[in-house]
Amino acid sequence: MTDPSMRLASVRLAGPADRPTLERLWLMFRHDMSEFDGVTPDPDGTFRSDRLHAAFTDADYAPYLLTSGAFPVGLALVRGLTGPTRVLNSFFVVRGVRGTGIGLRAVQEVVAAYPGPWAVAFQQGNVSAVRFWRRVAVEIAGEAWTEELRAVPGRPGLPPDSWISFAAPAGGQD
Repeated sequence: MTDPSMRLASVRLAGPADRPTLERLWLMFRHDMSEFDGVTPDPDGTFRSDRLHAAFTDADYAPYLLTSGAFPVGLALVRGLTGPTRVLNSFFVVRGVRGTGIGLRAVQEVVAAYPGPWAVAFQQGNVSAVRFWRRVAVEIAGEAWTEELRAVPGRPGLPPDSWISFAAPAGGQD
């Protein structure tokens, strides 16, 4: 068993050799999200992984692997690299290290790599995510952030997603 107080050792752009690890983390992420979006696994036990595939093949995306020591502890998928606003499309930290600050530090590092406008979606029913993303917005942008509800495209039966928008300063965090 690993120590849950371990410090974040690395947030790095994932390469092809990291793909199997991100695929396994993706299963955990999608399993956690199924509580809020009602999506069940495919017949083979996996979840739809279009976004993860795009992160490794589409120039508009970037996949990140979060590690602590030798241990993979999360993932971040960024999209919108070729557009005016970056979107933290998917973000996941394994349960064993949640609440240790690893998630906040990881988001700060990923966002600092792409100064300018950002947007992040989350579900209001995910109380931990609501607290986390609002804290992220304050830590990165102070009071200069907004939150709005937007319908989930193609999913009229789901409650709207909350979207937080902020600008990441050039030169990273103070």
